[in-house]
Amino acid sequence: MNNVLEYDAATVVRDQRTILGPLTWQVDPTQRWVILGPNGAGKTTLLQLAATLIHPSGGEVRVLGERLGRVDVFELRPRIGFASSAMARLIPDSERVLDAVMTAAYSVAGRWNEQYEEIDERRARRVLGEWQLGDLEDRRFGTLSDGERKRVQIARAVMTDPELLLLDEPAASLDLGAREELLELLGGYASSPNAPAIIMVTHHVEEIPPGFGHALLLRAGEIVTAGPVEEVVTSEHLTATFGRTLQVTRSGSRFAAFAA
Repeated sequence: MNNVLEYDAATVVRDQRTILGPLTWQVDPTQRWVILGPNGAGKTTLLQLAATLIHPSGGEVRVLGERLGRVDVFELRPRIGFASSAMARLIPDSERVLDAVMTAAYSVAGRWNEQYEEIDERRARRVLGEWQLGDLEDRRFGTLSDGERKRVQIARAVMTDPELLLLDEPAASLDLGAREELLELLGGYASSPNAPAIIMVTHHVEEIPPGFGHALLLRAGEIVTAGPVEEVVTSEHLTATFGRTLQVTRSGSRFAAFAA
């Protein structure tokens, strides 16, 4: 497989209004992308196409080599990890953290009568440990802090060793300490040669983790620019994307932006 994602003049139309596209873009298995843009730019819609939750209104979208509209998406979805606030709302507050992660093996939220094998439990415990959640496995999901919930969502998303990982604003609502802890973990994960292709949506350049080498800027459903992160996340490009004069600074692998 050459690319895990291919958008070819893809559009999404709602109420006779084009909210995304036409958009042409590719992601190969080794890439980690961050998607930036203002509210209403189409970032979540782009991610929903990649997650096979919606189909394009026009053009083509191929996910893991399969064209949407010509593939059983229920067979495709177990190969995709997806963490978002919408997915988190499906997890019962009473669910044990261990079960919240392990149920990803059956693509369900909320443990019922499924029978799990010992290998599933071992895998879930290993993933919890990797995301620094090992001591929380018996806690109830509803008792967790925002930062802990975000990490549980990601642990659940990687439970099945996906070929594509999608993250919709994973650092939203986090305080500074929790954000930095999450970004450090994401950066380490993204830098692993065994990690899948990753696409992360965010509103803030400060939330771009180390190890993410590509960026795409969206405005009004269209691509402003896309490519290597150091070439894309610039004052000029962010000013064009957000419609306000912005100054971008960089320290090592981290970015910051403010009104100029």
